[in-house]
Amino acid sequence: MRIAVAGATGMVGRYVAEVLEAGGHDVVAMSRSGGVDVVTGDGLDKALAGADCVVDVLNAGTIDQEAATAFFTAATRNLQQAGERAGVRRLVLLSILGVDRFAGGYLAAKAVQERVALAGPVPAHVLRAAQFHEFAAQNLAWGRRGEVSHVPRMRVQPVAAEAVARALADLATGTGRQAGAVTEIAGPREEELVDMAARLAARRGDPVRVEAVEGPSDPDRDLVRGGVLLAGPGTVIAGPTFEEWLDTAS
Repeated sequence: MRIAVAGATGMVGRYVAEVLEAGGHDVVAMSRSGGVDVVTGDGLDKALAGADCVVDVLNAGTIDQEAATAFFTAATRNLQQAGERAGVRRLVLLSILGVDRFAGGYLAAKAVQERVALAGPVPAHVLRAAQFHEFAAQNLAWGRRGEVSHVPRMRVQPVAAEAVARALADLATGTGRQAGAVTEIAGPREEELVDMAARLAARRGDPVRVEAVEGPSDPDRDLVRGGVLLAGPGTVIAGPTFEEWLDTAS
């Protein structure tokens, strides 16, 4: 198959491209650096020419709800419209576990993106993934202020980005589970993000002190405390655990 990957230079996109190429598929790696701007549509028709499927793993690059919503809406509409013109048969979108229940922020923007994708002319399938194991390192860096790193208090069920990429590749090629328009994937075990960050720092020999923070005005705080980011019935469970991943990543 000829499969276009939007966001192919990102963390998940690189894995998706590798998995698909290893399976013998022709991968079109779409990125701004490669002359394709999905948000403006520049270069998109050429990139999608002859494509059978599009995998969308784009990141908005901002957590601001309004800006992220504008980004995802424009990108997804362009992929749908250009995909229809090119005769694309399937669009596979990476989303986040629990987004349909959030009132604000980045996750609410992803929920809008899901609706736009599923309402488009090209048949779409959404893969909602739990937070990645790699999320611990990102938050450790984002929250760092000298010798302290402030990490959000979150109950998560993290999954390896590479496992998510394999699931996306299966959906793109038609070998993955296609029952319904939405599939969910998570890791084997619940974790606290703060604990994940602290364990990662310890493995690295990093003396940083990890402290938990909460946003008291966050309208979705109780949802996160209640386990909205955890696996539910029907969620695909994919290893390795965070601890097993640390053994190979650190």
